[in-house]
Amino acid sequence: MSEAGVSEQERAEADMLRVSNLEKRFGGIVAVDGASFEIERGTITGLIGPNGAGKSTVFNLITGVYNPDAGRVIFEGEDVTGLRPYQLVDRGLVRTFQISRELSGMTVLENMLLAFDDQLGESLWRTVVPGVRRSIVEQERALLERVWETLELFEIDHLAHEDAANLSGGQRKLLELSRALLTDPEMLLLDEPMAGVNPTLEKKLLERIHELRSQGYTFLLVEHDMDVIMNNCETVIVMHQGRVLSRGSPEEIQADERVIEAYLGGEI
Repeated sequence: MSEAGVSEQERAEADMLRVSNLEKRFGGIVAVDGASFEIERGTITGLIGPNGAGKSTVFNLITGVYNPDAGRVIFEGEDVTGLRPYQLVDRGLVRTFQISRELSGMTVLENMLLAFDDQLGESLWRTVVPGVRRSIVEQERALLERVWETLELFEIDHLAHEDAANLSGGQRKLLELSRALLTDPEMLLLDEPMAGVNPTLEKKLLERIHELRSQGYTFLLVEHDMDVIMNNCETVIVMHQGRVLSRGSPEEIQADERVIEAYLGGEI
């Protein structure tokens, strides 16, 4: 069916995330000025723009770090505007950060186990009641199995007992992404996932992202590396001065004179 023959309802069902007229001001500074876009489910979308374009603020508005002054965030057909980050994680909307936020005093394995909510062993009374301890042990065994499977997927299982403080920048990014995956997300928002990552680990990260996308996960990436964006995203959204300047395929974005003038300053 052609795009013209697709109904509004069908388009809405294809979109996992819809951002409508988001606005955010900090004092007299307008950081986001009526930004609107959609993210189609099962895709990798890039969000780019010059410093100060509003990308990080939009990320923070979508993921509940900030409350918007106006506009809405619709995730899986539900208005989630203003929900707190943990509430969004429960709904399957999960983000990572430009600077990895692992707990450096804990091992990789311990950091991974923090991803799980409502662990039975967190309740003191359950740990001492004989009839309940068995369920705790069984749950811990199941969670550990999931952790090891995920560590193996990201090829960092050999670092399981290493203190997170000793990891390289790229290894920390792998840890953060693998930990995010344990929260059972529907959509992952990745903030500068390739920053500080060497080429070998960058290739590994991108391979995992594409593998997860093929399994039905949806990604939105803020990334300054244009090669990463143009070679890995189906759709690219360009922000400029708090607004969405352009949206299209990598080829369309590279040919858009407005983008070249406002951001790229020449050929990509």
